[in-house]
Amino acid sequence: MLNSAKNYFELFDLPMSFAIDASLLAERYRALLRSAQRICYGVDNDVDSAGNVQALNQVEEAYRTLTDPLARAEYLFSLYPEGGSADSGRAEIPGSQGASLMERMELQEILAEATNRSDPATAVAEVLTQLAERCAALDKELHALLADPCPSNLQAAREIVRQLQFLGRCRRDAEYRRMELGIRD
Repeated sequence: MLNSAKNYFELFDLPMSFAIDASLLAERYRALLRSAQRICYGVDNDVDSAGNVQALNQVEEAYRTLTDPLARAEYLFSLYPEGGSADSGRAEIPGSQGASLMERMELQEILAEATNRSDPATAVAEVLTQLAERCAALDKELHALLADPCPSNLQAAREIVRQLQFLGRCRRDAEYRRMELGIRD
């Protein structure tokens, strides 16, 4: 049976870092999955099957968490003593929350107006491009901050994760509007 006391990085024998080797993670996931399934569904299973199913679920949850960058960042926050509390990342850089709020409102307005333009396909494509560019810049910043997980970097990284979550919602809204308009890639 797998050791449930291990964190997700230890489970896959990976360094505790935001930057991960996705192919190595996938390789180790498949190996752990095969091992857990052999134990869980094997004929010579003489151990607690409920514990084996739990171990199999842990492997699956760990893999889902580590493959999703935002979930991986949130998980890292929980592992660092300075970043474990959701409130620990609430401290903002002066003025940054207002700028972020303005950016959010502008993006929502642009998205709402995009469908009313004479060429909604182009307008929605522009919104999606703008969102992708902003996400790429924030992702790069997040990687840099989490490469050195000191308390101040963890606070800044937490704010970036919130921004990326918001931008993800905007992207889904834009893609939904594109589908409503019958626009194809």
